[in-house]
Amino acid sequence: MIKVQIDSIRVSLMSQLRVVVLKDPVSGRFLPIFIGPCEAEAIAVKLQGMHVERPLTHDLLKSVIAELGGEVQYIVVNDLRQDTFYAQIIVEQAGETHVIDSRPSDAIALSVRLDVPIYVEESVMDRAGIMPDEEIEESGAKPAETPAAEKAEDEDEDRLSIFEDFVESLDLDDLDTPDEDDEEKS
Repeated sequence: MIKVQIDSIRVSLMSQLRVVVLKDPVSGRFLPIFIGPCEAEAIAVKLQGMHVERPLTHDLLKSVIAELGGEVQYIVVNDLRQDTFYAQIIVEQAGETHVIDSRPSDAIALSVRLDVPIYVEESVMDRAGIMPDEEIEESGAKPAETPAAEKAEDEDEDRLSIFEDFVESLDLDDLDTPDEDDEEKS
């Protein structure tokens, strides 16, 4: 497993989709994961230290786990199937380990509330992780591959091309910079 950190949450100017970008600080690879606007807001609220009057869903989940005597150890983005990411929440309770299936967005929103590590399985990062363009261009090297690996990689690239197209269309400015529409609403 690769320990990652939240690099940013990006907003598309052309759709309601959001992307949480996880970064491997060791290799510099990024893992963009599409999430809904509500989940993006839940993550951003905590990361920006905003106060909410009533608990959000992920705050409620945090409280329920604690009341039942559990402790979240970490979360892991553990699979990628048909362009859909999967995650697990690992909870210790009464000496037992519980693995809870989750959407990555919900697991990440919970992890920021509990300050627990976020991991990505190496196979997921290998298939969907991307390097910043400038580093790829500077190296100019591509690892040697077998014909079978090249075919599998081509199939993965075809399935993941929608992600790459979307990521390239994103406004990469920070979310905390208000735009003119936000200022007019104030």
